[in-house]
Amino acid sequence: MSTESTMVLSDKTARQIFEEVRSNPARKRFGFGERMAIVNVDPQKSYTRPDLFKTAYVTDPNQMTHINDISKAARAKGLPVVWTHVAYMDNAADCGVWGTRTDTPDSLQNIKFGSERTEFDDRLDIDRSVDPVYTKRMPSAFFETPLNSFLTFHKIDTVVITGGSTSGCVRATAVDALSYGYRAIVPIECVADKHESYHFANLTDLLIKYADVVDVSEVYDWLNAYDPT
Repeated sequence: MSTESTMVLSDKTARQIFEEVRSNPARKRFGFGERMAIVNVDPQKSYTRPDLFKTAYVTDPNQMTHINDISKAARAKGLPVVWTHVAYMDNAADCGVWGTRTDTPDSLQNIKFGSERTEFDDRLDIDRSVDPVYTKRMPSAFFETPLNSFLTFHKIDTVVITGGSTSGCVRATAVDALSYGYRAIVPIECVADKHESYHFANLTDLLIKYADVVDVSEVYDWLNAYDPT
């Protein structure tokens, strides 16, 4: 008799699988640490405004409000709030091999510096006097940006990741956060994707392997209890 394990097959939706895994966790949480930073990954119009761009998506209609509120709460406690957005040169020479798959007006490498597509969503409150804003060119907010050194300087051990997409830049940022030794927290209401299958499948994978996937209320609770003195 073969003792090899076989891949589990299922007729359940990605959402159903996520809810089951979340309800019956096989592993303990990483938990919140002592100092938190909010890292808002690419909440820019090309991804948040479906009324303007077909590359955009909405998962939770209150996503921008939650991002604003946890960012404001963190800032009020003297904790860092970081924003990233994607933008490329006119000739897309800085997009690398990522930009070789397609070349249409909606393609990634055609999010040009100075364009409306790279602008942050107008609903967001960004305090540029204290919030660092990084331009990134690859999925992870850590890749070739000052993010890791910035977080190290501020003695951060916990990174709350918001934005989109769940299956792309949020996931990549969470994996890198873990790889650099941070506790990664992904608040469900604060991340979004184009399709619920991608969204929930990746939330499941993050929950099992790389991050704590939590209700945003847990982030509010931690921030409310945090004493910066």
